[in-house]
Amino acid sequence: MLALTLTLYLATVIDLFSRRVVGWALSARIGKELVIDAMNKAITNERPLEGLIFHSDRGSQYASYAFRDLLSEKNIQQSMSAKGDCYDNACAESFFATIKKELIHRRRFSTRSEATLAVVNYVVCWYNPHRIHSLLGDMSPQGYEQNYYKGLLAVA
Repeated sequence: MLALTLTLYLATVIDLFSRRVVGWALSARIGKELVIDAMNKAITNERPLEGLIFHSDRGSQYASYAFRDLLSEKNIQQSMSAKGDCYDNACAESFFATIKKELIHRRRFSTRSEATLAVVNYVVCWYNPHRIHSLLGDMSPQGYEQNYYKGLLAVA
């Protein structure tokens, strides 16, 4: 019997303030297109202000001219961790460990489409609105943002 392994790569853009996944993309291939798609989704969803800093590891997809041009075009500053140093990208690494533990390692997916649906469902329906974080005072990313903006409105 031959067992096939289906590979699916996930790129994310995570807001460090709330830990909310604001952009993501999935693909059978890892490359600049994957991270460009994730960043474009984040930009479309969030419309960031000038001066945003994007942290990543030193992967070739993040160092590509096309990705760096996109960041430059949108006035986003790139911050890459030093070689062998994971701390600049710790939030993303933590997210990937969490999704692996809570979703990926618990299931076998028959197709990439099934895996894609499960990942998107996890991010949109569980992680962002309900997954609590001790760093956020045991609130979800969306709950933390809502609480923050309620406080701003109360002050205004």
